[in-house]
Amino acid sequence: MGEADRILNMDFEIEVDKILRVIPRERRTLLFSATMTKKVQKLQRASLRNPVKVEVSTKYQTVEKLQQYYIFIPVKFKDVYLVHILNELAGNSFMIFCATCNNTVRTALLLRNLGFTAVPLHGQMSQNKRIAALTKFKARNRSILISTDVASRGLDIPHVDIVINFDIPTHSKDYIHRVGRTARAGRSGRSITFVTQYDVELYQRIEQLISKQLPLWPTEEGEVMLLQERVTEAQRIVKMEVKDIEENKKLGKRKKRAGDNEDDTEQSIGVRKRIKGNGKKMGKRR
Repeated sequence: MGEADRILNMDFEIEVDKILRVIPRERRTLLFSATMTKKVQKLQRASLRNPVKVEVSTKYQTVEKLQQYYIFIPVKFKDVYLVHILNELAGNSFMIFCATCNNTVRTALLLRNLGFTAVPLHGQMSQNKRIAALTKFKARNRSILISTDVASRGLDIPHVDIVINFDIPTHSKDYIHRVGRTARAGRSGRSITFVTQYDVELYQRIEQLISKQLPLWPTEEGEVMLLQERVTEAQRIVKMEVKDIEENKKLGKRKKRAGDNEDDTEQSIGVRKRIKGNGKKMGKRR
């Protein structure tokens, strides 16, 4: 059972306990988790015979080949700094984590308006649409996967080069799972965590958990702010598009697009038209 702590923390404890009681007694049950919780330990005692606990380390650690950074910025300029970093590190494969489904969609639309090949993944998407989004990213048809914590565990995508914590995780342990999407199977990787004036306490908890002070990601503010006008215009467009999406949901309408299969990963007709017809691109079509 992978991600045992998350399964139990999602109120599946009763169901899991029932399953363990009805399957053959002569079996070998393995529970895996990068972050042990008391619920896992409780299940280990209550449902297993002669359990053996194998703990690699009592500390919460990240792999040595993962280079971790943070960037401290005003909350109102998060989008501008995100676009700057994506341009600066063009050619890499990114996973960007947001705190909510709405911000996942908004950020994906913003980047698509600016010419980036971004695809969202969140818990309000159907299973088929989640699979479609992952397939596009795994096949490298999309270079940026923007997700909630639904993608922070259980996914093995070897080609992820950089993880960006666009919204800092509320729970420190989620940081370990997020950055664990890169630097897998002996490969190197990088992570960048956005820290605003409202995130300082959460960030300090992360550093305390991993027993490490992260270096600052180097940026030139003047160079970054050259992008502000373009990003502000894209934000204005996305605000209208999000409003249209919400209105269509309320009306029960579903836009049909050739070749999309009503895929949530391509949220806006307007985005596609602008990307196709507008020669002004912030990011390269990767």
